Amino acid sequence: MQIDVRHASHPEAVREYDTETLRRHFLVETVFAGGEIRLTYSHYDRMVIGGATPLADGLALTAPTAIGQETFLAERELGALNIGGAGRIVVDGTSYDLAKYDCLYAGKGAKDVRFESVDAANPAKFYLVSTPAHQAHPTVLLTREKARHLTPGDAATANKRSIYQFIHPEVCQSCQLTLGFTMIEPGSVWNTMPAHTHDRRMEAYLYFDLEAEQRVFHFMGEPQQTRHMLVANEQAVISPPWSIHSGAGTKNYSFIWAMAGDNKSFTDMDHIAIADLR
Repeated sequence: MQIDVRHASHPEAVREYDTETLRRHFLVETVFAGGEIRLTYSHYDRMVIGGATPLADGLALTAPTAIGQETFLAERELGALNIGGAGRIVVDGTSYDLAKYDCLYAGKGAKDVRFESVDAANPAKFYLVSTPAHQAHPTVLLTREKARHLTPGDAATANKRSIYQFIHPEVCQSCQLTLGFTMIEPGSVWNTMPAHTHDRRMEAYLYFDLEAEQRVFHFMGEPQQTRHMLVANEQAVISPPWSIHSGAGTKNYSFIWAMAGDNKSFTDMDHIAIADLR
């Protein structure tokens, strides 16, 4: 297991970041590596994001020093969404099969978590998001069919998309974690525009289903001090509570969003008019 620790950045400092510094603080360039678990620990709401890519052998989720516990989920909850081949997650001896776009929620107190692929030649890719938890909730398998499905946007504004809410108060109980993914429809490229912030919660994005030669322009920063990063397939972005989080691709794509903080209200947003962005 590898874990990288990212500290919080003040918005006034970010105004002075060049491209390299911006990417070093907010972009996770390698999320998935064959036969490994790779994690990034963010000091924004102490969210951990990462990827587990089991091959012929399974991978056990152990607790690195940054977690500060004997087991990873001693004081945390976990969401795992598969974006690869068929796989399974074993939680305290119970096995859960996950196809592509299926999700598993594992609650506080689960001791033994293991990731496996059905076919090492087409491995599962489990995107992991973990947040501190104060209460134990049951482990739940959430297939794509069980997710809450929304279809906002319009082709005229190039933001027609499907939103699948998995770890959400109307679908699955959690302490503070919310998680789902958005699929941009062919012919559309924008996500989350008009932009918004939510100072009560941080967010992380994982962009995927994007061809190797394509990119997403991810926009972040204060509404009147915006910055951008070029993001490739299966790369993740850490979004501070004070930052906008929006993107436009060179073609359509998908992304997993996850939030943690003071509440789980998906609609708790401070909207910014497009004309007010700078």
